Amino acid sequence: MEGTVADWAGPDGFFGIRLESIGGLGANLAGQMLAEAGVLRQGLNGSHFSSYGSEKKGTPVKSFVRFCDADRDIRITSPIDTPHVVAVFHEALAPSPAAIAGLRPGGTVIVNTTSSPDDLRGRLDVAAGTVATVDALGIAVEEKTRVNTAMLGAVVSACPFLDADAVRETIRDTFGRRHPEVAEANIRTFDRGFGEVRRQEYAAYAAAAPPPLATPPSFGYLEAPIGGSLLEPGNSVAKDLSTSREGFIPELVLEACVHCGLCDIVCPDLCMVWEETPEGVRLLGIDYRYCKGCRKCVDACPTGALVEIREEPGWADANTVPLFAEAT
Repeated sequence: MEGTVADWAGPDGFFGIRLESIGGLGANLAGQMLAEAGVLRQGLNGSHFSSYGSEKKGTPVKSFVRFCDADRDIRITSPIDTPHVVAVFHEALAPSPAAIAGLRPGGTVIVNTTSSPDDLRGRLDVAAGTVATVDALGIAVEEKTRVNTAMLGAVVSACPFLDADAVRETIRDTFGRRHPEVAEANIRTFDRGFGEVRRQEYAAYAAAAPPPLATPPSFGYLEAPIGGSLLEPGNSVAKDLSTSREGFIPELVLEACVHCGLCDIVCPDLCMVWEETPEGVRLLGIDYRYCKGCRKCVDACPTGALVEIREEPGWADANTVPLFAEAT
């Protein structure tokens, strides 16, 4: 631990951390453990809350943590619009301007990815500050845990006033109450996230603009629509479910396929693409624009023709077979 919160915070004395994620990756629990470590074990003042819609995998989640020194009070619980640190738990979220919106000059953005900071910076709207990357998914797979404790380690490494030992104690206590068998694995995951993060600091470059703040609400109370109105009804124009996938995807090995159709029976989104031939109906491939990565097809396949692989950037686009080829 180095210095106090005030040494690293802005003029208001508050240090803001925002976790950008999707449901199922544990961002809410990570924020909770981070705040608990700072408040209960370091004597800081802090607050934590999360913002999300329906509690299910794939839906957007934001978790906010504020810290200040013990001689200050936190009297606000509003979202953190100008964070010092932004941690992006899912790589597909990173290119969105909303993910790093409001990042302070000189702030740090941390992304769960196998890319280097230099490669990632080209996809981010970061004018000046630190870009950090950590293969949180790879660490979690090897340790048989989840990405949240790996990302937690990377976040703590970017906050010099936080004590890593305090966070380790919090992780051990949190998992020890309900799942003691995974407590030590999550400690290892945290340590690897803390130690394996790669960071690069960048100076401002000419034409760069600071990331935009969130757009204010369009409606005031006088113009608000009738409750329950669907102003933007659901549609499949974008056909982009990449952020609903947690990092894994099914791959079809056609040579091993017997075209039995069991995968099509269990697929909740009808992603399998079939073709009628003189020999019968044959499986051509998968339309990944509709695939949410549940891998039920992998479990159902009797021949091993469908296997679980880690999704690399661009792989789904390169290997998708259009479900409606005539409409593409």
